Amino acid sequence: MFSKNKIEKWKRKYSLLEDIINTKEVIWLNPKYQTTESHSDIELSKENIIEAEKRLNRFKPYIKEVFPETKKNNGLIESVLESINDFKGDLEDIFNTSIDGSLYIKRDDSLPIAGSIKARGGIYEVLKYAETLALKNNLITKDENYEKFVNKEFKTFFNEYSLAVGSTGNLGLSIGIMGATLGFKTTVHMSNDAKEWKKRLLREKGVHVKEYESDYSKAVEEGRKLSENDPRSYFIDDEKSKDLFLGYAVAALRLKKQFESRNITVNKNNPLFVYLPCGVGGGPGGICFGLKKVFGEGVYCFFAEPTHSPAMLIGMMTEEHNNISVQDLGIDNKTAADGLAVGTPSKFVGKIMENYLAGIYTIQDEILFQLLKKLYNKKRIKLEPSAVAGFPGPAKIRQNHIYKKFDIEKKNINHLIWATGGIMVPEYIFQEYLLN
Repeated sequence: MFSKNKIEKWKRKYSLLEDIINTKEVIWLNPKYQTTESHSDIELSKENIIEAEKRLNRFKPYIKEVFPETKKNNGLIESVLESINDFKGDLEDIFNTSIDGSLYIKRDDSLPIAGSIKARGGIYEVLKYAETLALKNNLITKDENYEKFVNKEFKTFFNEYSLAVGSTGNLGLSIGIMGATLGFKTTVHMSNDAKEWKKRLLREKGVHVKEYESDYSKAVEEGRKLSENDPRSYFIDDEKSKDLFLGYAVAALRLKKQFESRNITVNKNNPLFVYLPCGVGGGPGGICFGLKKVFGEGVYCFFAEPTHSPAMLIGMMTEEHNNISVQDLGIDNKTAADGLAVGTPSKFVGKIMENYLAGIYTIQDEILFQLLKKLYNKKRIKLEPSAVAGFPGPAKIRQNHIYKKFDIEKKNINHLIWATGGIMVPEYIFQEYLLN
């Protein structure tokens, strides 16, 4: 906990902090952001991302076999890129501004298996752990067909091991579904803001759900503690996992191919602005890292957080990272965007993002619901409230004259909104969203 005196000093140093504490919408530009590559101190590289992609490719025969919905893509877990230029007018009306360039949406809301961005990092880390165990115990070699993982001997073997994770919901779904399918004894430690339908779905899949009255950070802490006491338990740590991070980063390699198929160029003269909903930071951080490694100075990434859960914003702004929580500033961490309801950010991600992330903006819950309804009525796209947080991005950029600050030509801009979850939401829950 920080003293009143310390917080007052921060208010004088950081002009946005008063508004952040009062849960007003803000946009923060990262003063340490660098457009060019100068990150030699970071131990992760583009080669690590390529290696993660190769691992996912090895598992494609297995994925195709156990998840029929992936057969049309031959076991590839990937989402489509869609043009939504016809939604620009709606955003312009809501935010009372014009939007330059072209508008696209990355449909991670419909990713196979888990229906959210977490199907990237979560599933990847489970698969990596399974591969590591299988290789170590001579169940398979990297040259063999990984369809072998469907064999009963694998499931029996994995059942001797446990997986655990702390989650507000979607990460738990991805790890729970994948872990249980492989045969692991899987436990998801759920915070108080996790939705009941997500808990129920996990239990239906054979996953043990442990509930907590406190928020996400406590669920992670308790889950980590319990796993440490069991040598055959593996804890997937959203706050500091390099494997989760790299699983998310693979998205950049796939996106490059999707852009190339549409003849879309991304470089300094044809910049790409990307808007990523942010909770603890792993998903958006991994994608931002991947995008910067793939597109370099041509891409500008912005995180989006609820006004009541601006964890990454205060962590990066004050440079306290995981030493500070929104509760330290008197902010309640209560938001309908449950996937973003995080009080304390990841230090691991925050430190990496110091030079990679262009900025962060915050958004009120009521705007999320307004956008959710507008998007459904216009495009019939069903998103969770948290997954809509990227949509204000293009308007926020225009209203705050960000183009001038980065000295770029706005006429050649492409905007990419990352939709992070929605397809798994039960219809009755979605109907409740539309009534908000």
